[in-house]
Amino acid sequence: MEGMNFAAIDIGTNAARLLIKNIDHNPLGETKFRKVLFIRYPLRLGMDVFSKGKIGRERAEMMMRMIKGFKQMMRMYDVIDYRACATSAMRDAKNGKALIKKIEKKTGIHIDLIDGKEEAGILYGNHIEKLPNKEGTFMYVDVGGGSTEITLLHRGKMVGSMSYNIGTIRLLNRAVKDGIVDGLKADMEGMFINYGPINIIGSGGNINKLFRLAEEKNKKELKLPIASLRRLHDELHPLSIEERMDRFGLKPDRADVIVPAAEIFLIIAECIHAEYVYVPTIGLADGIIGELYAKVTRKEEERIRRGRLQLSAEASGLMNAETLESDD
Repeated sequence: MEGMNFAAIDIGTNAARLLIKNIDHNPLGETKFRKVLFIRYPLRLGMDVFSKGKIGRERAEMMMRMIKGFKQMMRMYDVIDYRACATSAMRDAKNGKALIKKIEKKTGIHIDLIDGKEEAGILYGNHIEKLPNKEGTFMYVDVGGGSTEITLLHRGKMVGSMSYNIGTIRLLNRAVKDGIVDGLKADMEGMFINYGPINIIGSGGNINKLFRLAEEKNKKELKLPIASLRRLHDELHPLSIEERMDRFGLKPDRADVIVPAAEIFLIIAECIHAEYVYVPTIGLADGIIGELYAKVTRKEEERIRRGRLQLSAEASGLMNAETLESDD
């Protein structure tokens, strides 16, 4: 089980990602995850879905070419197992399921269309060990282009998981339905009433970029104070997309979504009285690979267990045979 390469394809609303990680064990028996390849492709499915209700021909062709390219990269890196997942935009697209079937027929790559609950589960499930304080209460928040996934963690255990159709591309397209933001606020305020102040574990490309841009932060502990996030938002908000690109070195597909992403984090932070966002730079693709490795580990453990049972049965048979011979 050493030196194995696993891959995850995350087809989000704003961008798609291919992540390949090598999993190995050092001489001390510790499991090491090493990033081998990461590709981010600005597919922007939400621009079609939230304005037309479906994925247009041009983006469908882009997606087909992208998957073919990802497949070649997985071959080059001798990937032993992969999982491809599509989230909010593909869930909402009228032609999402048909496009997934067409892609699988043309490329052989199967894409799972996962709901918000499964997405949240993948996001938090393989990163419990990264909690800064397992005895505390944290809210795992992943802000995507189409949805925001929230998981409440109390003393290292999940006590609630929610998905809201509030995302950066939805906000830009004014495609967030009436009442959803108010519902989010009410839910978050209820969490505060039940658990007191809650700090945030942030996930997604936007919060990672905001953490890097912020001047006031705790680099060692990966903490972004809410006050610092608010100041950065206030600095970015009045700028045009071009000005954000020039002043902060942002790519076009990041410059437009980074402000609504910050706004979503700030809304949640205000409701739960958070002091900071903990930013461990993890995402859905990392969680997928963690699950793939766990599956292989379980199979290996089962193989070893069966082997031991077989050896035990054979040893028992030999002992019985020797007893019979001695009786003779």
